[in-house]
Amino acid sequence: MIPRTLEPEVMESEADARDYDSMDHSAVNKKFVADFLARCPQSEGTILDVGTGTAQIPIELCRQSHTASVVAIDLSDEMLKIGRHNVAVAGFAERICLERMNASAMSYSGGTFAAVISNSIIHHIPKPAACFAEIVRVARTGATVFVRDLMRPDSGEDVDRLVDLHAAGANAHQRQLFRDSLHAALTLSAVRETVSALGFAASTVQATSDRHWTWFATA
Repeated sequence: MIPRTLEPEVMESEADARDYDSMDHSAVNKKFVADFLARCPQSEGTILDVGTGTAQIPIELCRQSHTASVVAIDLSDEMLKIGRHNVAVAGFAERICLERMNASAMSYSGGTFAAVISNSIIHHIPKPAACFAEIVRVARTGATVFVRDLMRPDSGEDVDRLVDLHAAGANAHQRQLFRDSLHAALTLSAVRETVSALGFAASTVQATSDRHWTWFATA
């Protein structure tokens, strides 16, 4: 197993934010939202999106659900700047609220949200356990928790294979971002250990693609 190599927690540069936003995440985002809605078709209340980046997930969620209301947080001003533009262009400014916030130390009261979702933020966080704990804290009792992220490959050869397969049409900077993210990702066993420490069954975390794990649980 290759060691975890941290990447920057926050994408602060405009170049990083724009290159990330211009990558084709559409298929992954549509599947994430469809999988979430299949498990949580209706949420009576606001959904929190943790680590929203440029707001692609909440925009797709509002496209697939006519009733969704989302608070979306990120720590990067550059990501949020693009995200606000994306939300406005998509016409969802009244349903999506973007806020700058640390995912490992949220200012929300406990039990605030009807559901908590997160796609591809965990690998950015040096000490992910704190983020997992915050996700559980701000979810109301009975809320759906749906978290998905990259899964660290076993070898450098596996990293190369995944980059060639899933970033074939990307530019060199985008390919390097994806490569760095794979190196920074958690293993399936590490995620299971983390959620188990919070009182959830290890089986609530499953490998759901050749490069993703998903944690689906009820708070």
